[in-house]
Amino acid sequence: MKTLIKGGRVIDPASEFDEKADLALVDSAVIAIKNIANDFIPDRIIDATDCIVMPGLVDLAVRLREPGHEHEGMLASEMAAAVAGGVTSVVCPPDTEPVLDEAGLVEMLRHRAEQLQLARLFPLGALTRNLEGEVLTEMMHLTQAGCIGFSQAEVPLANTQVMLRALQYASTFGYTVWLRPQELHLGKGVAASGPLATRLGLSGVPVAAETIALHTIFELVRSTRARVHLCRISSAAGVALVRQAKAEGLPITCDVSINSLHLTDMDIGYFDSRMRLNPPLRQQRDRDALRAGLVDGTIDALVSDHTPVDEDAKALPFAESEPGATGLELLLSLAYKWAQDSGIALHQALGVVTHRPAAVVGSALGSMAASAGRLVAGGAADICVFDPKAVWTVEASALRSQGHHTPFGGYELPGRVRATFVGGKLAYQA
Repeated sequence: MKTLIKGGRVIDPASEFDEKADLALVDSAVIAIKNIANDFIPDRIIDATDCIVMPGLVDLAVRLREPGHEHEGMLASEMAAAVAGGVTSVVCPPDTEPVLDEAGLVEMLRHRAEQLQLARLFPLGALTRNLEGEVLTEMMHLTQAGCIGFSQAEVPLANTQVMLRALQYASTFGYTVWLRPQELHLGKGVAASGPLATRLGLSGVPVAAETIALHTIFELVRSTRARVHLCRISSAAGVALVRQAKAEGLPITCDVSINSLHLTDMDIGYFDSRMRLNPPLRQQRDRDALRAGLVDGTIDALVSDHTPVDEDAKALPFAESEPGATGLELLLSLAYKWAQDSGIALHQALGVVTHRPAAVVGSALGSMAASAGRLVAGGAADICVFDPKAVWTVEASALRSQGHHTPFGGYELPGRVRATFVGGKLAYQA
């Protein structure tokens, strides 16, 4: 199949290429940008006039919840939500049901995702059996089954000895461990510690829950030299510690969620359960530090932290409701809104959802590693076409995900995806 994407503003954030140009695709690859051969006769033409043509988004935090055979519709819904949001590659944490702690489960999930022919799926394997934190999984078998790293998802490791053994093993074989820095006992609250949580009578999660965990992780990384990706940094103090660790040369990367980048604890309002998130929303000084860290490279990637939650789990009092929000279809618009709010260059804002998260995954992407998150001749044809002038109102009921809860419901957001290609196939068209 030959495709011509015509008349768009082509942006490759990694190289800062930004010109009005045509793109030629043949099967799964981009064969030319701008200089299209005269004898190229396309089977399909996509008119991208007034649109931006960019690499497909790489989202490092997409929960698929329950991907077993009895929930096939849910997997299809979440993958459809991904391509509707311009996301062509998703990293799935292991806290599915059942937990991704066996090679057979990983292979089954990957096979079903491939059958859907939507976004590419890159699963994380469980670090310990059933995420219970005592017995390590067979990391080699899980890697052979397609896992790109290992994680405890939202379950903190209580036993530091187990974490040390896990990092020693991961370091020996070159695996990456993905950890959410949260001290087990301090992290049991439902809102960020501060005046608002006190006024509402909500149990608090202090910043120390994050910083104590970070200190522990960094000490173990110093002794093992294991690669660690830190998931969903949420505080100014956490950003400062990560900045110091990177300056020291520790092999770490980290991300921040769209929720923490745009919202603060004040958005909880009068016990709005849509704002029940994990990590909890913190104060404005934390949000400002997160934005600064994303600009200066301390934070490597912006993620949706997509967590579909059903109606019953959100229709409870704030403290009892399940944390999480849908975000796949909002990631690009919220990255674009951040660029508008902060006045940063567009290629820099698009970079935190394309080539920078792709670099976190790195060689685990296999044959597409060199071109992931990029638009280059000869690279994979994972492409997003979006209209930067379109403005749309987030209507939760219209989202494709089976989780219809988002803290951004009713927001007017800039930019709308018009088409998404995955491996040269048209996976979504508005």
